[in-house]
Amino acid sequence: MKPNYLLRKSAIVVGVLILSACHKEKLNQVPSIKVPASKLRNLNSGSTYYSKAEDTHNFIVGNILSPYFSCKGNTTTEAGSAYEWYNTSQIYADAAAVNPTYGNDARFRSWMDSTYNWMYHMWDFGSSIGGYFSAANLDGSGAGGDKYVDDAGVTINAYLDAYAVTSGTTKSNYLASAQSVANWMINSGLWTTSNGGGFLQRTGTGAVKPTQTNGLAVQAFLRLYQITGTTTYKTWAQNVMSWLQSNLYDSTSGLFVWEFDASGAKQSAKFTYDNAIMVEAELLYASILNDNTYVTKAQNLGIAMNTVLWNSAHHVYIFNTTDQRVNPAWCVWGSQAMIRLYERDGNTAWLDYAQQNIDFINTNLRTTSNNGYHTFCDLSGGSVDTRYEGVDQAWMERTQFLLSAYR
Repeated sequence: MKPNYLLRKSAIVVGVLILSACHKEKLNQVPSIKVPASKLRNLNSGSTYYSKAEDTHNFIVGNILSPYFSCKGNTTTEAGSAYEWYNTSQIYADAAAVNPTYGNDARFRSWMDSTYNWMYHMWDFGSSIGGYFSAANLDGSGAGGDKYVDDAGVTINAYLDAYAVTSGTTKSNYLASAQSVANWMINSGLWTTSNGGGFLQRTGTGAVKPTQTNGLAVQAFLRLYQITGTTTYKTWAQNVMSWLQSNLYDSTSGLFVWEFDASGAKQSAKFTYDNAIMVEAELLYASILNDNTYVTKAQNLGIAMNTVLWNSAHHVYIFNTTDQRVNPAWCVWGSQAMIRLYERDGNTAWLDYAQQNIDFINTNLRTTSNNGYHTFCDLSGGSVDTRYEGVDQAWMERTQFLLSAYR
């Protein structure tokens, strides 16, 4: 543990946030899992997905996790590099393993906390608002590159999942770090007036405004508002959601489009993970802000995903409407969204999509000799890109722990 860096973060940025947004509301805490306990599978009772999640984690420990507890970009071309969202996706995965609803396995807490402690190397202590750099060496040296709003959104969600399964000082540290990252987002200057608003994806020139970036921001702000009652988070969540609904939602397909590119032109491809992120954002919006119209929006979005982005011949989500390959991280995000819909309304049809999607990936991208996942294949299972990307392993661990609660 390295508690001093957490105190430095709090002094630099959380204090600024408290000064600028001191008004708080008392919230009724909304349970994240609405499915009755009677519908939960008895944990540890032989789920194939639970076993595969454990096997995936063993592959990660043996091949992706460095001696410093950072995560390699991949096992070949990026074996010496660590990326923010790859590392925090692993924290996200291990938090699911610890969560009593899903993995219920306290062994994973030490891996989760160790990678979290390593993350201080990526923080920009030279900036008054901080923020995580996007990349560093495995030992934590050389942190640099642009800072990404979508990486920050994943990081906040991961930290809040870890917050939910820890206690004491560790719990407080996860929340303080999540607030620090949110403060960077709010004060980064990356919300701009072009295209009517919206977050740019990253610092640096030529940045775009994608659905994923803004959808993850909505999730992060909503969850922080639910925990803290700080109204600034609610206001940001409402503003970002309004912008998304007005500017990147395509009523013809019922899906969110890709992005505004750097020139300001709208790119109309539809991605599985963009829309999966928005399903979760809408469900959170409904539960935390007590607006049930967003339950219907999320359900309709899920139906649209299963109409446009689902390949019915192979029972899998495609990467996007212009690239029908399959990738473990990007495509399995669709399974997470379907699980969240099931947790909201109890319709098992959502679980069927989640399960079949994971089954395709297990059949076609999982290596039986070592339980690692290759990074891309086509719909026939051919043209396999044999790299082992760290983030792909993290997302397969996470989603299979989630599914194992029900199947």
